[in-house]
Amino acid sequence: MEVKKASKVDNEKNKGVYLMIGLVVALGIVLLAFEWKTKPAAISSLGTLEVMEVEDEVIPVTRVEEVKPPEPPPQTTVATFDIVDNNTDILNDMNLFDSEADDNTFIEVAPIVQTVAEEKVVEEETQILNFAEEMPEFPGGPAAMSKFLHDNLKYPPIAAESGISGRVYVGFVVNRDGTIVDVAITRGVETSLDNEAIRVVKSMPKWKPGKQGGKTVRVSYSIPVNFILQ
Repeated sequence: MEVKKASKVDNEKNKGVYLMIGLVVALGIVLLAFEWKTKPAAISSLGTLEVMEVEDEVIPVTRVEEVKPPEPPPQTTVATFDIVDNNTDILNDMNLFDSEADDNTFIEVAPIVQTVAEEKVVEEETQILNFAEEMPEFPGGPAAMSKFLHDNLKYPPIAAESGISGRVYVGFVVNRDGTIVDVAITRGVETSLDNEAIRVVKSMPKWKPGKQGGKTVRVSYSIPVNFILQ
């Protein structure tokens, strides 16, 4: 026999309605919870901040004491003596020599070493300059030198007979005392003319020496000697 319920007490037909109402109520409660705002109570004080003073820690400086090694004990010298008989021969190793010298005595002398200053002086005396602040000069000047050459120059007969003439350049060095040395031909013409030019230059009197820094110096010089047939 099938049991039937009255339509008034049958809730199965309203089940979907109740479910929808429950869902709506739950959703409303959730939304209300999210939208609920609470005002925080006013904070009267944040409290006090206590600053603790940190004392600087002083680290003591420690020094390692240097340990000196102990001083060595003083050395003592013990002298030993051998007692011998008066008749014992004693060897004497001392070499005695006679300090007196005779004609056959050889004395070794150490070589003389020149100092830097002495070498510089020697170099200045031997150095030959091409130019100087004050060049050497024939006594009386260039005019006197031309007259000397004219009066002392002898034309070689061989060159004269052959009709040879020209200009011979003679080089030489005027020493610090004015003397003429190292005479040589720098540009020649013919042997007889070259030899005559050398002879005349060597016969020149002392020149006025050249000077460099107020000191007389050796200076190289060159002059032309003209051979002209009349």
